[in-house]
Amino acid sequence: MNGRRGTKLAGGAVTVLAVGAAAAATIGFGFGSDGDGGPAAELPPATATVTRQTLDDTQTVDGTLGYGDKTALSGRSGGTVTTLPYAGSVFPRGRAVYKVDNQPVVLMYGNLPAYRTLGPGDEGADVKQLEANLRALGYSGFTADDEYTSSTADAVRDWQDDLGITETGRVELGRVLFAPGPIRIDSVTATLGGTVGPGQEVLAYTGTSRVITVQLDIGEQRLAKKGTKVSVELPDGNRADGSVRRVYTVIEASDDPNGAPETKIEAQVSLADAKAGAGLDVAAVEVTFTAAQHADVLTVPVAALVALAEGGYGVELVSGGTTRYVRVETGLFANGRVEITGDGVAEGATVGMPK
Repeated sequence: MNGRRGTKLAGGAVTVLAVGAAAAATIGFGFGSDGDGGPAAELPPATATVTRQTLDDTQTVDGTLGYGDKTALSGRSGGTVTTLPYAGSVFPRGRAVYKVDNQPVVLMYGNLPAYRTLGPGDEGADVKQLEANLRALGYSGFTADDEYTSSTADAVRDWQDDLGITETGRVELGRVLFAPGPIRIDSVTATLGGTVGPGQEVLAYTGTSRVITVQLDIGEQRLAKKGTKVSVELPDGNRADGSVRRVYTVIEASDDPNGAPETKIEAQVSLADAKAGAGLDVAAVEVTFTAAQHADVLTVPVAALVALAEGGYGVELVSGGTTRYVRVETGLFANGRVEITGDGVAEGATVGMPK
């Protein structure tokens, strides 16, 4: 029969055809109400065992270990740059990041960028943010709310005195840099002794936490959901646990000058152990995503499936010297195996492997 097995079922010829792309086969016969196709004339050329296991839908992609997004810091007032940090330096709250005309630009924590000079009578979220930082730095005598009072001004004068600058009781625009937390200097653009004007970039900074950035095709978006657990292989071969903390879309220009831009999914992964990868500023890593996990399920090799002419899938159950086809419901496909359920399908059962 030219390498094909023929089975007489329900009064008609049944042909099993190999389908490489689907790793399955197509079979056409009329199932009865019980889904039993009857005995086959020949045993299959190969068999596999139905196993019970945990099935993981995983995929491994390349990633880059670093410190995440960079933020460019531009000057807010003109002058001569008198102090600059080194790349790689880390600054906590209250420290001067750099100086212009020997006047410090001080780091404080907050999500709202500084956008105005603050003084008595001002109100708003930026006032509350400033007061929260003054309180964290040990200054007192005021209420940490959204009102800049004379008490706030007194605390600001104490802070200015400690900085060694003029005690005005006001916080000039450009005196404070607000960032979500401690920062790490990524690069320095300005030069010591050079001049800087409003809007001119001085330096770029990142957070201090290690972050892995991975890029995925749009079709792989299911892998990268906020909170998804991942496993990371580091350059030394050790593995570390992590989770997706941020997912966003990026548009990439085509390598072909005439090509259309390409949309990609980019995800940032944080490591569970902050010490993992210590000593590596930038490194290539491999990130394994687990998009789904089905525990304690029956599985067979994907190649054991036969695609039914009337729709759906089946498997060929082998028992002794006879076989029969049964319809199955498929679940998770992963790592060359597929989750199945169906009449007569049990752990340890033998299924045929079509050519």
